[in-house]
Amino acid sequence: MIKLAPSLLSADFSDLGKDVKLVCDAGADYLHIDVMDGHFVPNISFGACVVNSLNNIATVPYDIHLMIENPDQYIKEFVTENTAYITIHQEACIHLNRTINNIKDMGIKAGVSINPATPVSTISEVLDLVDLVLVMSVNPGFGGQTFIEKSLKKVKELKQIREEKGLDYKIEIDGGVNLENISRVKAAGVDIAVAGSAVFGANDISKRIKDLKNV
Repeated sequence: MIKLAPSLLSADFSDLGKDVKLVCDAGADYLHIDVMDGHFVPNISFGACVVNSLNNIATVPYDIHLMIENPDQYIKEFVTENTAYITIHQEACIHLNRTINNIKDMGIKAGVSINPATPVSTISEVLDLVDLVLVMSVNPGFGGQTFIEKSLKKVKELKQIREEKGLDYKIEIDGGVNLENISRVKAAGVDIAVAGSAVFGANDISKRIKDLKNV
């Protein structure tokens, strides 16, 4: 069964705690938390204080996605008892190897993400270091965008590399995932699917989570 990480970027910000509890109770595997700074991506979202405010509500681990410049300055702020993964962008890190090791040195699993126009080859030298590779299937910055089908080629490539080299990173996809494409996403080799609008835009969020997981 594919694991599901509802993206809080599409949740109701006026009652975030309620939505967090709802998706946790409905069977979400992770909470995907998109941290945006208005520089690396054209939007601003959560800070560490918002993430920490959810610690006593969330009953599933955090999957924190840092879409920010200079992530090394802020990694420590997002280390909580609930944090499972912290993912940074290849495009934002001058010293990617060092940033990945900084995350792992704090006892957190490290992920690396690539944008739609970034090839898998740009992260080939760190695939033996990371615990997760996040393939962006939309251009990051906003929810509700259309899924980019070519992203599935990257997923298949990452799966092949993992098998050939005996690596153990998880493959995650983020952007435009919904009921119409979740079967193709799973078949391509995705382990964790991020879904925002497809979850929080549903009339019955609990049913939608179950439907997305049980493809």
